[in-house]
Amino acid sequence: MSSPLFAAAGFGLAVLPICLTPGVSFTLVTDRALTSGPRAAGSVILGTVLGLLTHALLAAAGLSAVVMASAEAFLVVKLLGAGYLVGLGLWMIRTSLRGAPASAPAVPWHRGGDVVRGYLGNVLNPKAAAVYLTLAPQFLDPGVPVAPQLLWLWMAHAVVAAGWLLVWGGVVTAIRRRVDLRRFRRRITGFGGVVMVGLGVRSAVAR
Repeated sequence: MSSPLFAAAGFGLAVLPICLTPGVSFTLVTDRALTSGPRAAGSVILGTVLGLLTHALLAAAGLSAVVMASAEAFLVVKLLGAGYLVGLGLWMIRTSLRGAPASAPAVPWHRGGDVVRGYLGNVLNPKAAAVYLTLAPQFLDPGVPVAPQLLWLWMAHAVVAAGWLLVWGGVVTAIRRRVDLRRFRRRITGFGGVVMVGLGVRSAVAR
């Protein structure tokens, strides 16, 4: 029992810098915490954790390796992810331009929608898959079944990622409660949309 725990702890430390780097989940959590509050941000975090679980399961099944080894399959996944980010970003920009007056109360997205956005933003990210194909094997014991080990690593990854996003979401929520951001709500969503489009374009052109 100690070996998987030690491996998971090591993996958690290894992915910490990755989790701290601002990306899709960070941007979504920031936007949702500022515009709708902690529950909406928590839904995004749940979607992110489920996305990480999907990557771990795909890696255990060997499907991620097949995609990463095929240039065509990798390109398709990369473009799908980039297209999703650009589409989500444009939707956020459109919402900010055509939304309710700045003085209106926040109208939260459907909670399931926040989970889906967090999930797709993670599961369509090839870099997240690469974590379980390049970094995770360094913490696996070849003499033990891979699937249970990957689940241990996923739990560590989920704790680190969710922990950081919860802390950040709490900070953003505290700011929201102390400062009246109603007149800036549309600008915040619009800025988040611009960031999403930028992330999508960067993902599309990255090699």
